[in-house]
Amino acid sequence: MSDLCERLQDLCEAGVYRLSCPLEVLRGNVALSELRSFEIDLGNVHSKGEFLASVAHAIQAPDWFGHNFDALADALCDLSWLGDGDKGYVLLLLNSDDTLGLTTADHTIVTDIFNDAVSCWKSAGKPFWVFLA
Repeated sequence: MSDLCERLQDLCEAGVYRLSCPLEVLRGNVALSELRSFEIDLGNVHSKGEFLASVAHAIQAPDWFGHNFDALADALCDLSWLGDGDKGYVLLLLNSDDTLGLTTADHTIVTDIFNDAVSCWKSAGKPFWVFLA
């Protein structure tokens, strides 16, 4: 098992990070670690609505997903519709610039939601990672 694979399973290290290794290395190690991953291409995201729709699509959000920040927070801390056999989660945001296609205020809210999701899953004993690539 590689060092990255082991680190991906470490609750203490889980968090929000700028990707510092090649994308294929991360993908391979995520697969080895048996974490469920979601990839979101933000290349054409230029608004809150587009961002929320992209995340909802990637996580296969249920019909109750309200396409607002409260729904995003609820969904990222739940994921029960995916089943409960997952060892943890990786959210990979591709083509992410410094704003994620959001206004400064919305970016701050999303960053808080990501950090809250990391904490939520840590308390459940599962790592939750967000990588910006």
